[in-house]
Amino acid sequence: MNDVDRSMAPAEVGRLARAVLEAVGTVVVGKRDALELVLAGILAGGHVLLEDLPGLGKTLTARCFAQALGLDFRRLQFTPDLLPADVTGSFLYDQSSGDFAFRAGPVFTNLLLADEINRTPPKTQSALLEAMQEKQVSVEGVTYRLDEPFHVLATANPIEYEGTYPLPEAQLDRFLLRVSFGYPSHDEEWDVLRRRIARRREEAEIKPVVDAATLRAMQAALEDVVVEDSVGRYIVALTAATREHPSVLVGASPRGSLALLLLSRVRAVLANRDYVVPEDVKAVAAPALAHRITLRPEMWLRRVDPAFVVGEVLESTPAPASGALPSYAAGR
Repeated sequence: MNDVDRSMAPAEVGRLARAVLEAVGTVVVGKRDALELVLAGILAGGHVLLEDLPGLGKTLTARCFAQALGLDFRRLQFTPDLLPADVTGSFLYDQSSGDFAFRAGPVFTNLLLADEINRTPPKTQSALLEAMQEKQVSVEGVTYRLDEPFHVLATANPIEYEGTYPLPEAQLDRFLLRVSFGYPSHDEEWDVLRRRIARRREEAEIKPVVDAATLRAMQAALEDVVVEDSVGRYIVALTAATREHPSVLVGASPRGSLALLLLSRVRAVLANRDYVVPEDVKAVAAPALAHRITLRPEMWLRRVDPAFVVGEVLESTPAPASGALPSYAAGR
């Protein structure tokens, strides 16, 4: 990124981020905490797994964020017969030129909604994995870079197992965080109906709050949000504690520590701060770490939730004093 991209102050990032949330909140009702997490994943430069029951607004959320952020948006329905070329694109014979030309697939966009990602075979999942991790795709030995920003919002149904291909741990680890929405309250559900009646049409449109270039500047500005050493060590201690918990077979990798760092920076700017406190880390711990934990088989029989393990880790890991400013932010 150039110097122009880095000229935005963290306070401006927070203001724009809150404006984006307000815009999305006019359509997606009553899910402020979940929406903040989704936006945090995007601002932190990562990908988000939306795991919840059908009909709870996952697709609507992705479309609304694409509109509010001014991003090019594609939706790809994952099915058992979907091929890698259906994701990345393929070479087609061009009769006019007498040669093969590359036709880009839906992955060439800014925001890709990978709908029901666990319904497609591992070979197709791996094609998306390269795009998510490397920001590029390889077709017939030729590598194509994806334009930034590039983010994947993937949806998965947690209760249907027949005809699905569970995401392997390596691919789950590529998602910066996992978010669930849950059922709305009665008042929230009535609000959904009331707004549908008022707009007199099915689709809801949101005017862009920012554009792709501004989003990149916001992402770059997060590098100026400081993390005091004790908070950084707290992040490491939390992640390491998941590996030592008696209920856990495989704990979170160092990528989990990085996710905590990036997401806590976004939480800080949303709270109008340019430094991270332990409360920011605690707020994103479960979404950032739970999907990276593999429980022992007997824990599954007892229906232990990985998020419960993260909660126990938070309780048992001492947090540093959060009232002090970061030492290297004192001169700000």
